[in-house]
Amino acid sequence: MLDRVFREQRGQILAALIGFLGDFDLAEEAAQEAFAVAAERWPKEGVPSAPAVWIITTAKRRAIDRIRRDQTLAVKTRLLELPPEGVEDEMDETTFQDERLELIFTCCHPALATDAQVALTLRTLGGLTTPEIARAFLVPEPTMAQRLVRAKKKIKAAGIPFRVPPDHLLPDRLNAVLAVVYLIFNEGYSGRNDLAAEAIRLGRALAELMPDEPEVHALLAMMLLHDSRRGARFDADGELVLLADQDRSRWNATLIAEGKARLDRALALRGRGPYVLQAAIAALHADDEPDWSEIAALYGELARLTDSPVVELSRAVAVAEAEGPEHGLALVDALDLDDYRYLHSTRAELLHRLGRTADARDAYRRALTLVHDGAERRLLERKLAEL
Repeated sequence: MLDRVFREQRGQILAALIGFLGDFDLAEEAAQEAFAVAAERWPKEGVPSAPAVWIITTAKRRAIDRIRRDQTLAVKTRLLELPPEGVEDEMDETTFQDERLELIFTCCHPALATDAQVALTLRTLGGLTTPEIARAFLVPEPTMAQRLVRAKKKIKAAGIPFRVPPDHLLPDRLNAVLAVVYLIFNEGYSGRNDLAAEAIRLGRALAELMPDEPEVHALLAMMLLHDSRRGARFDADGELVLLADQDRSRWNATLIAEGKARLDRALALRGRGPYVLQAAIAALHADDEPDWSEIAALYGELARLTDSPVVELSRAVAVAEAEGPEHGLALVDALDLDDYRYLHSTRAELLHRLGRTADARDAYRRALTLVHDGAERRLLERKLAEL
């Protein structure tokens, strides 16, 4: 039970504690102590009826004890206002939603660099480790650790408030907020179901907060369309199944319908941004016979908007499907992504289709040196063994 609370509600708990304490590091330390107390007491006393609220209340008391011992923080007298013992179950857990949005908008303050905004939110709300975030940004772990430290210090020094900003300031932070939700979903889609569900929940909350923003609806559409395939992404043995090999009868038709409806809403709002394009691509993949030429064209437009070599790699895959593997391989070989595992696994597949078996083996071996996920590693090993 405790493991599930930590995995599924850590972000909620930290958001509540950061809002209460106003200090990222103190909130993280207090949460860790509260989970340690729960690990000791719950097996003996039983699991409380509202486990997350119990953790928050215990963490607050631990933090207050620390503040009382540190007289330099004694001015924070508001921290002494705690509910009495025994009322934890009466606390309203629905407040988590606003607190998590407040945490995102606090982390995404324009005073911070965009990459720091995204990284800090992934660390606190998403619960990602520093190595996981470093891999998402394709930077060394020490570099990412320094960014996180600097971001926390800047929030504290600048007195950045913990709140959703006024309506007229929301658009200034929207790009970073959307990037945060997108990356949380991406990390969750790799196997952390709790993170994917959290990203979708945040997407819905953002759509309610900013109903006239097409990119908000488009991001939610894209997440729903991708998540509709979750049940088919792994076989009965827990092995990863590629999109082309998935059993479409296991796709969630309800999520597909909702995702397409959200995309229609984004298009009705005259959206033409990167998330609209990605949602449109995901919708085409949901068709029984995907139009690869149209998918390649959409990726081309997305590449022009983002100037991203990763998007160019996806375009190369679509071009290979539409025009043949030799055309896709030419695009792949022009990309500067030597440390990106998907470049090498894509190249290996295209080389295999072209009958260049020895080169395909080398490409699979290179991809294996870069992979971190166990399911992906086993998939690449099976592909290599087939050659």
